[in-house]
Amino acid sequence: MGSSDAPLDDIARRAGVGNATMHRHFPTRRELIIAVYSEEVAELCARSQSLLAEDPAGDALFGWLQDFIAHVAAKRELALSITDDRTGQRSALFDHWHHSMHTAASALLTRAQSVGAVRAVLNPSALANGIALTATDATQAERLVLLVRQGTDTPSAPADSVR
Repeated sequence: MGSSDAPLDDIARRAGVGNATMHRHFPTRRELIIAVYSEEVAELCARSQSLLAEDPAGDALFGWLQDFIAHVAAKRELALSITDDRTGQRSALFDHWHHSMHTAASALLTRAQSVGAVRAVLNPSALANGIALTATDATQAERLVLLVRQGTDTPSAPADSVR
């Protein structure tokens, strides 16, 4: 049994709240999953904002990409467990979440490109999604991110490590 299909009573107990409190805030499992996943996306996007102020810009970009890859690898099943509804809310939520994460990556990429830390051809969303969906474990994902970084660094901005 995955975390998205855990009994709601167990979830309430682990959260330290009563069943009635949890059901008042999240009347259905779907609403609870949406709230949890929304919070995960918000945290990831907030991390990008804090990294925009960090130097060097290449480290900030690739640090966030590493976090994004970990998010996709760990949270993909949670997101996919959100059932669709007749109103198309699932599609609207996914569009919003994808837009938020794309905006976060774009800001970090633009900053890194503007200071010459990475080549202009880098498409972080496609690369990160590919790595997240194909890496067999965190170590392999980190190696793949390093390989991508080494291939996209400008000659004046070599990377020794991802973090």
